[in-house]
Amino acid sequence: MEKWVRLLGVMVVLMSLFIVTACDDDDETSEQGSKGPIVVGSKIDTEGSLLASMIILVLEDNGFDVTDKSQTGPTAIVREALESGEIDMYPEYTGNGAFFFDEADSGVWKDAQAGYERVAELDKEKFNIVWLQPAPANNTWAIAIPQELAETEGLASLEDFAAYANGGGYIKLIGSEEFVTSPAALPSFQEAYGFTLSNNQMLTVSGGNTALTEKAAAEGTDGVNAAMAYGTDGQVAALGLVILSDPLGAQPVYEPAPRVRGEIISEYPEIAGIINPVFESLGLETLQTLNAKIAVEGQIAMDVAEEYLISAGFLAE
Repeated sequence: MEKWVRLLGVMVVLMSLFIVTACDDDDETSEQGSKGPIVVGSKIDTEGSLLASMIILVLEDNGFDVTDKSQTGPTAIVREALESGEIDMYPEYTGNGAFFFDEADSGVWKDAQAGYERVAELDKEKFNIVWLQPAPANNTWAIAIPQELAETEGLASLEDFAAYANGGGYIKLIGSEEFVTSPAALPSFQEAYGFTLSNNQMLTVSGGNTALTEKAAAEGTDGVNAAMAYGTDGQVAALGLVILSDPLGAQPVYEPAPRVRGEIISEYPEIAGIINPVFESLGLETLQTLNAKIAVEGQIAMDVAEEYLISAGFLAE
C-alpha cells in the first residue's frame, strides 16, 4: 500500500509539472502571437506587389500576425484604405505628396530628402500617418518607346517626343487611367513640353501594371508605340524599349517608402527598425533587377521578395 501511495504522489507531481509547463508554453505562444494583426496593402502593379511582399515577410519573421491585402487598388483607392483604417500600411512614393496636399507647384518635390521630409510632416499633421525610410531609387513616371522608333526618328528625350508629336508623327500611347488623368503624370509632361495627345492617340487601361503597357508598346498591340513606364522598371531593356529622358525635370522624385498609420507605429515602434534597413538596401539597379524577375521571367512576387531578403541577410534560409 505504501508503495502505491508513493507512486501516486510521484504521478501527481509529474502531472503538476506538465500542466505548469503547458501553461507556460501557451502563455509564450499567446504573447508571441499578440503582435498584430497588421494589414498590408499595395497598389496594383509589379513593384507594389514586390515591396508589400517584403514588408509581409519581415514582419512575419519578427513575430507579427500579418494580413495580406496587397494589390488593393490604384493610388486613390489604396490611399483611402489607409486613411480610413481599412489597411495599416502600404508602399507609397514620396513625390505623390505634391498631389496629396495640393503642393504641385513647390520645388521641394524635386529634391529627394526635402520631398520626403515634407510629405512626412504633412501626413503626420493631417492624418497621423508616418512615413518610414524611403528606398534610394527614383520610380518616376516615364514614357517608353521601341528602340527602333527612337533610332529611326532620333527620339531620346521628351523634347524630341513633343517635336515628333507636334510635327504629325504617328503616336499611340497606352497608359492607365491614373497616368492619363493625374496632374502628376501625362498632363505634367504635356504641359512642360508643349504637346497634346488626342483621345485617338491614347489607349487607356484600368490597371497600373507597366509590364502590360510596355509589352503592348513592344509588340505594337492595337498600333501602340509608346507606353506608360516607371523609372525602376526592369523589363524595359528586355522588351527592346527605351525610356525618354526628362531634361526639364517635369516629374518630382518618387522614392518608395512604407506609409503607416500612426496608431500602429505607436503600438509597435519596433516596426521601423525592422522595415527601414530593407528599404535602405533597395537601390535603383536592385529594384530594376527584382522587378524584371516578376515582369519578364514570370516569377511570383512573394518568391522574388523572399529570395532577395535571404540573400541580403534579412531572413534566415
